[in-house]
Amino acid sequence: MKTCTPTTLLLTSTAVVSAFTVVPQNSRYITVARTSTHLNGLFDGVKEAFSAPPSQLDSERETPIDRWMGWSVVSENASSDSAAPADFVDSMDEKNYVAVELPKPMGIVFEENDSEYGGIFVQSLKDGGVAAENGVLQPGDQLVSVGTKDVSGMDFDDALGAIIESEGETTKLTLFRGSAKQFYGPTGPSKEWLSAFCEKGGVPAQ
Repeated sequence: MKTCTPTTLLLTSTAVVSAFTVVPQNSRYITVARTSTHLNGLFDGVKEAFSAPPSQLDSERETPIDRWMGWSVVSENASSDSAAPADFVDSMDEKNYVAVELPKPMGIVFEENDSEYGGIFVQSLKDGGVAAENGVLQPGDQLVSVGTKDVSGMDFDDALGAIIESEGETTKLTLFRGSAKQFYGPTGPSKEWLSAFCEKGGVPAQ
């Protein structure tokens, strides 16, 4: 009976490239010797390249391996859609609000916004009036609060009534410096933010 002869394997732990020594078939033992050849720098950076954070590619350059590796692809349309409007004014930034404390009559001509928005805004200032001399208010400013009362979105009579009914020698008005669309539209302040803003009396009067 033909018996199988054990094969002796000599292994080294640092080998990266193998070379084999061939021994004639009639030899009793076949020895496979692995020599160590160090290729320093050959694979440097490979691990880092595959473990790098996902990159963003143009949709036209996407390949199957991009999808397999989970690399994100952002189209030009998606990036442009996320851009803020050119006329954007942050309605939750107090820097975009002004406030005055004026005696009555104030010399302010208010006008109601279009019905889709509601609320009133400064249409003009009367020459020689208190507001004009104060110099803070500008035509187009949106009335937000009277004292600590939120009057945003109210119709003309109710918003103006809050000013008329206010007590004291002066009345504080807080206004948003922007358009009705910027305040009442999609980029307007949240209800929670606006409520807290009015409760504290808006911004300091100038």
